[in-house]
Amino acid sequence: MAEWIKGNGPHGDIVLSSRIRLARNIEGLPFPNEMGKEESNKAIRAVKEAVNRNPVLSNEFRFVNLGTVSSLEAGALVEKHLISPVLAQKHKDSAVFLKKDEQVSIMINEEDHIRIQVLLPGLQLEKCWDLADKIDDVLEEAINYAFDEHLGYLTACPTNTGTGLRASAMMHLPALNITNQLNRVLQTLGQLGLAVRGVYGEGTDISGNLVQISNQLTLGQSEQYIIDNLKGMTGQIINKEKHAREMLLDKNRIMLEDKICRSYGLLVGARVLSSKEFMGLLSDVMLGVDMGIIKDIKRETLNQLMLESQPATLQEKVGRQLSDIERDVFRAQLIRERLG
Repeated sequence: MAEWIKGNGPHGDIVLSSRIRLARNIEGLPFPNEMGKEESNKAIRAVKEAVNRNPVLSNEFRFVNLGTVSSLEAGALVEKHLISPVLAQKHKDSAVFLKKDEQVSIMINEEDHIRIQVLLPGLQLEKCWDLADKIDDVLEEAINYAFDEHLGYLTACPTNTGTGLRASAMMHLPALNITNQLNRVLQTLGQLGLAVRGVYGEGTDISGNLVQISNQLTLGQSEQYIIDNLKGMTGQIINKEKHAREMLLDKNRIMLEDKICRSYGLLVGARVLSSKEFMGLLSDVMLGVDMGIIKDIKRETLNQLMLESQPATLQEKVGRQLSDIERDVFRAQLIRERLG
């Protein structure tokens, strides 16, 4: 099980996970979107050699050539947040190193040659950065990075140039949504220079009141500034969500309990559940567990169910491609078995 799914990090009732991602490129190679097969393989070999020469990394990481896995397997890795949707789409010429505890992945030939990602439960941005920085140092001992003295690390997209660092927090904000504050909060974040995205990053919709918040700029800002700024903003949102939850309990408890219990009833009784409907209902039940309204379900169980009910992971579990209705039926069946 991926570590972040356990939900045992600081502020884990609101912050599902913290992520640090570093973008790096290999000097002398064109960016991945301009690479041919031979150059793609050269990048993979370079990272492989860098990992294998270090006894700690070679023992803790497993190598996955994405050209040898099915589209369902690649999709399941995306749903676990171990690789990006971009890497899954171009998986024929790409690869990834995965840490055994699934806290760390080293993606090869995504938008950049190397994407180091650390993902931990709760609000742990500094710990993520510390681990990512150590791995980056190990790779840099064996690989000449594309680096400019004035611009910093050179990347395929100008918005990543500089530190190449993207820090993000995935947050569950149902009370802000119920109290009609969420849109205003997200608009304010955009005005303050932070990016707001869905669960799977750029181009994905917000679903189940899960929001991913990250920095937009890397050029001219230090790693510590980026992390401190995001942590500060995340802390403010945590306080707003907590206040909204307290207000709901104080002023609208019976209506809140009714909403949560109805959603729980639908989850355990439905015979057909689309992904969108499931995420909305699950968000209510998560809120009920976090607030002590539902007492006999662990939050970890809901986090695990959220993952297992995603389309690719469901189909991988069955072992074949499913039609839309087959997926929705199987999803409902899985939830009944776990929660009913």
